[in-house]
Amino acid sequence: MKRQDESPGSETAGQNNNRERENQSDTSHNETLLLADRWKPCRQSRGAVKDVLLKLSCCLGSVCGMEWYGYAALGILTAILSFFMDLSVTKLLKAHQWLYMKLDGNSLLQFFCWTLYPACLCAVASSFSHNICPFSTGSGIPEVRTMLSGVEMPHYLSLTNMFTKLLGLICTLAAGSTVFLGKVGPFVHLSTMLGAYLSNLRSLTQADKKEKASNEMLVVAAAVGVASCFGAPISGVLFSVEVMSSHFALRHYFPCFFSAACGALTFRLFSVWSGDLETLQAMFKTNFPSSSPFYPLEILLFALLGLLCGAMSCCFLFFHRWSLKVTKTNLIFIKMLTTEKGLYSGMVVFLLACVTFPNSAGQYMASQHTMKQLLTSLLDSSQWSTQSHNASVQPLSEWSSSGSPVYLSLAVFLLMKMWMLVLACTLPLPAGYFMPVFIYGAALGRLFGEGAALASSSAGQQWAAINPGGYALAGAAALSGAVTHTLSPALLAVELTGQFSHAVPVLLASLLANTLARAGRRPSFYDAISISKKLPHLPSLKKVCPKLPSTPVGEVLGVKCVQLQKAAEPEEVQHAVNSCTEAQIPVVDSDESQILLGFVLRSELLMVLRHWRTETPEKRLHEVCCIYPTSFLLSPHNTVQEAHSILSLLGAQTLFVADRGRLVGVITWPEMTRILEDLAKEI
Repeated sequence: MKRQDESPGSETAGQNNNRERENQSDTSHNETLLLADRWKPCRQSRGAVKDVLLKLSCCLGSVCGMEWYGYAALGILTAILSFFMDLSVTKLLKAHQWLYMKLDGNSLLQFFCWTLYPACLCAVASSFSHNICPFSTGSGIPEVRTMLSGVEMPHYLSLTNMFTKLLGLICTLAAGSTVFLGKVGPFVHLSTMLGAYLSNLRSLTQADKKEKASNEMLVVAAAVGVASCFGAPISGVLFSVEVMSSHFALRHYFPCFFSAACGALTFRLFSVWSGDLETLQAMFKTNFPSSSPFYPLEILLFALLGLLCGAMSCCFLFFHRWSLKVTKTNLIFIKMLTTEKGLYSGMVVFLLACVTFPNSAGQYMASQHTMKQLLTSLLDSSQWSTQSHNASVQPLSEWSSSGSPVYLSLAVFLLMKMWMLVLACTLPLPAGYFMPVFIYGAALGRLFGEGAALASSSAGQQWAAINPGGYALAGAAALSGAVTHTLSPALLAVELTGQFSHAVPVLLASLLANTLARAGRRPSFYDAISISKKLPHLPSLKKVCPKLPSTPVGEVLGVKCVQLQKAAEPEEVQHAVNSCTEAQIPVVDSDESQILLGFVLRSELLMVLRHWRTETPEKRLHEVCCIYPTSFLLSPHNTVQEAHSILSLLGAQTLFVADRGRLVGVITWPEMTRILEDLAKEI
């Protein structure tokens, strides 16, 4: 659009100046970013390295866009990080197991070894996170999806947070099945941090696309985090669609699948090279019968299992919300979680370790085995009820080491792990909560399948081949999907085991469990955390109070925005530029009428001010600066949800609110964040 009332000479000069500036920015932009800080050491060496990188980027860019190299690098680096984290955790777990076995014969020393090792690790993780970066505790998924909705939270993407969360998560996972916590959520957060830094690196050569590239890289990183944990790229992308993004754009699908495939392939290749896997196969190898995986009438049993998992998820979510409320209102918990986080974590983990001590109640919960070993044993296809006379058979020996029936061990495991997991969710350390729920659902499905196999044994030879492992698989997907209000765990269960023959019953159980869990608009696990932390995440606020997003924007607008009138003089323009940092400044006809004409760009106002300083200002604002028309205009009667949807879907940075043409206010992302935070305080 041409500038209004501009002479041809000035227009030509402006175009020449703009062309000159663009040429200069193309050649010197990256060098300026690198050499701006003169105090940095090795400035000449850094400049030489930067020149090499620029030449390399030019060569690579001629093949395809640089963003695709960034997506591939994100998947590969995230998978490498995941593999070496698992390797470190495995070494620490083996060291604990070795020390415990060396003390065989001395129950007292074994007790202290079993309890103090995980307690000290979790105390170190909590203290380290509290003193270095308090933002590193918890899952991280509620914060990441809040950022993906448009809210800026730079502290959660800092390098300090990444380092702290990585070490804290290793300590948490090294505590083993005693604490019964996983790594999916924190690793998604780590992947997002890595994606943010790769996006910043890419923006050195694409400064004009920095904002768009950053948002796309965060969405892709959320999918890569899940894919790199399990080597499951398809369910990782579906998880990103369901959980992470309020509005998932179609343009993100191909980058997500590409990066997730790179991450999953790299993770599985490292697993093969390390000896964990024989070939590029599923992580949890199963031997379900392929000729007749299940009988048609078993569909009814899978449906019943889905309803049971839905009811169990409602109980778990209720106790989880209750624990969050207690930790926010009880004075003792508030004091300990504020100043004595390390002491609190050590005490709680010591209690959990006492309960899981193998010489006490732990013998009924297979506590000596890691979470991966527990899931592998639960997915076994053989009927344990027919092997109860031979406890030496694996994996039956893991669940009947005390000589008790396997049904008793599974029942004790389910009863004890329910309150233990709820208590572990209050620990102030980096931890994931998806995999524990997944294993809990597998145990519930295993118990249901063993009961069905026992009941059908009297029905004749036709029902003798019921596979309890299939029910464990369906229970794992159904319960974890119901707790998170997603269907991606159904696909994840199939990808983890490679059992596509059970895709239909697994999906059926997940659908029924989700239906029951979503009844009454109850918040999911991550929604409850967002509400407890009062994060400005609108989908979570809608779950607990559906009327809040229907609030008219006219009732929640803040102070009057900075504006300019059409005939503004240099003094007014200078004042507006000094008092406003937004990229778009509204222009009205006059201060009396307040009729909105459009907006001007702050960057162009700065150029106009420089022009006015060198020449005598004889023209008004509308004579020297282009006034752009507004593409979208809100009414004060529009709701907060409508304004949030426009900002998210269209990627708009500024929305103008006008009543019958008169400017009322401006809504930007910082303003929307303030509005959502105020609404969250009312809950």
